Amino acid sequence: MPDTPDHTALLAQLQTTLNAMPPVQAMDIRIIGYDNGVLSMQAPLAANVNDKGNAFGGSLASVMTLAGWALVSLRLSLAGKQAEVYVADSSIRYRAPVYGDLQAAARAAPEQDWDDFLNLFSKRGRARMTVRAEIAGGAAELEGRFVALSKG
Repeated sequence: MPDTPDHTALLAQLQTTLNAMPPVQAMDIRIIGYDNGVLSMQAPLAANVNDKGNAFGGSLASVMTLAGWALVSLRLSLAGKQAEVYVADSSIRYRAPVYGDLQAAARAAPEQDWDDFLNLFSKRGRARMTVRAEIAGGAAELEGRFVALSKG
C-alpha cells in the first residue's frame, strides 16, 4: 500500500500528535512514510547521542516503540476507526551501536493479520496487534504488543 494523499494527511496528523509530546519533540522523531505495510521513522543522532558518541539505547527503544504505535494508529485510521493505542509489552534486543541517524521500520509480525485485528476491534471495541520494529542495519529489534481501545 504506497503513500497516497489519504496516507499523507493521516501521517501528518500522527506527526502532530507526536510533536505534542515533549520527550518526542526533544528527540526530533519524524515519520518518514508508510509503504507496503511498513511505517518508517527517523531521529537525528545529534538529539539522541550518549556519552560514547553513539545512539542512546533509550532513544532506540523509543523510536521503535513509537513506530509500532504509529503503525497501529495509522491502520485503525485507514479503516475509519477511532481508538487509543497503547503498548502493552515489548522486548528489545540491542545488537550493535548506532553512529548515525536513528532509522526505524515497523511492520505487523508475520503471524498477525490486520483484517483479524480490525474485525475484533469492531466487535469488541478492543484488540491487540503484535508489531516488529527494527533499527536500520539490524542494530536493534523490538517486538511489541499494542492494544487498541475504542474511544467511544
